[in-house]
Formats: sequence, structure tokens, C-alpha cells
Amino acid sequence: MKIATYNVNGVNGRLPVLLRWLEETTPDVVCLQELKAPQEKFPAQAIQDAGYQAIWHGQKSWNGVAILSRRQLPQELRRALPGNPEDSHSRYIEAMIDGILIGCLYLPNGNPAPGPKFDYKLNWFKRLTAHAETLMAQSTPVVLAGDYNVMPTEIDVYKPERWVDDALFRPEVRAAFKDLTNQGWTDAIRKLYPEEKIYTFWDYFRNAYERDAGLRIDHFLLSPQLAPRLKAAGVDRHVRGWEKTSDHAPVWIELADR
Repeated sequence: MKIATYNVNGVNGRLPVLLRWLEETTPDVVCLQELKAPQEKFPAQAIQDAGYQAIWHGQKSWNGVAILSRRQLPQELRRALPGNPEDSHSRYIEAMIDGILIGCLYLPNGNPAPGPKFDYKLNWFKRLTAHAETLMAQSTPVVLAGDYNVMPTEIDVYKPERWVDDALFRPEVRAAFKDLTNQGWTDAIRKLYPEEKIYTFWDYFRNAYERDAGLRIDHFLLSPQLAPRLKAAGVDRHVRGWEKTSDHAPVWIELADR
């Protein structure tokens, strides 16, 4: 099974890019973030015509997450993290596909830090970690995939000294990611490529993509039941070079059959 995650940065504005990539790579499951579309404006028919069934949680102008599947209609389990019923941001959706629980997430950016947005990010991270702990206690194989908006280590960021005060790289955020993985989750990319420079995001400014001034902020975390099935992983970096593309590139893993 091939599972991908892709922050599309506007699903309707980037629809030609998304459809081109789906046709080129045909992943079995896709987690999308930053739809930037209300629920009724999700391009469901175009996605279906491309061979995918989908569930999604939209939000006007911002956020938004979706899970696409070539195999079967994702069986939705939840569309919000527990822990704050007042939270209106559409940043999490969860479904079962072929016996695997897929959690698709879009963690808050948190800038400027310190400040209310940074506090919201840390609180959201705590809720994610608490929910992940309950998932870890189950016997179900789990993938937590998406845009985490965190570079876990210095190897995950171009010129880390320039990012020390940014909400994506502050010590509190990196510690929160470590607390999460310490539950027993496997960072799929780092499992297969422990020392390599791998980026998933390049800013639109200052020719970041051309200079390879990137960040690794899109991650796959695998539960212990699933980690032994990891066969391959990578970044479709070339998609970031397409016209009118997202500032993220798609990231993917391949899992062996049970």
C-alpha cells in the first residue's frame, strides 16, 4: 500500500497540479491539508473522476483536511481532535482503510512566537499527543500523517541558526514532537534515511526551491504494529517545481502487505 501526504495550499487553486500528480503516481491513500475551501466547495467530482473516494472537513479560506482512497470509501472515525469542543479549526480527520487507521493532520503554524498563536499550537500538540496515546493503546495499525509544522532536528532545516526563534523550530515545539514520538511512533523518513538531507517544503520567496533552502515539516508517524511493514519512503520533490504548485511537495511511504 502506498500512502501519501500533501499540503496542497488550496485544493481548488491547485487542482490541476493535484490531479496531474495523482495520475502520475497513483497512491492508494492520500492525506491532504490546507484545503482552503468550505465543505461544499471541495472538488469531490474531479477527485472521483480521478479514481478516488474521499472524506473531507473543509473550512472557508483556511485549514481543511481530507483523506482520499483508491481502494474503498474511507470509513470516517472522527473529524476533530478530542480535548477542546470549542476549537473550530478543521485540522484533523481520521478514517479506517483496509484495516489501517489513518489520521490526517494539519498542525498549527504558531507564528508569531511567543504569543496566542504559539500557545494554541502547543495546546493543539498536547491534544494530539494525548489522542495518539489512546491510539497507541489499541491493537489497530495506525498512521499519523500530515503537515506537522515542526522541524524535529537541525538536519531537517536549511541554515538552522536562522530559525531558532521561529514557531516551527523553537525548543518547545521540538520537545513536543519528541514527546509524541517517544510513545513508540516511528518517523518513517528518518527510519529509512537517518542522516540524509530531506526537505518537504520550500518557501515561494528568495528562490528557496532553486537554492534547496527547504524544511522537512511533513511527516509520517507509524505505530509499532505498522513500522515493520515500512518498505520505502520518499518526497516527490519535482512536483514543487511545477507551475502554480504548492510550496510543499508530496511525501509518501510504501507498506508491505500483512
